[in-house]
Amino acid sequence: MAEEGQVIEVHSVEAWNEQILKGNDSNKLNWLKSGQMSPSLLKVDVDELNTIAEEWEIEAMPTFLFLKEGKLVNKVVGGNKTGRE
Repeated sequence: MAEEGQVIEVHSVEAWNEQILKGNDSNKLNWLKSGQMSPSLLKVDVDELNTIAEEWEIEAMPTFLFLKEGKLVNKVVGGNKTGRE
């Protein structure tokens, strides 16, 4: 298990789903809101897990998905600052 604030590498669809379910935990959400916990950062190799890339429509690297209670609330594609504004 990764420590809070560390990047969690995901190597299977099952591990992805497990992490998404953990993010839906109401206790964790309350801790995040209070500033007592950092959000999780998941790292996925889309060549290794192309089903996740297809499901979440990831077409460029890097892509950052921001989820709340398992639902997409924002998506940032690319590392170019002007492209994110």
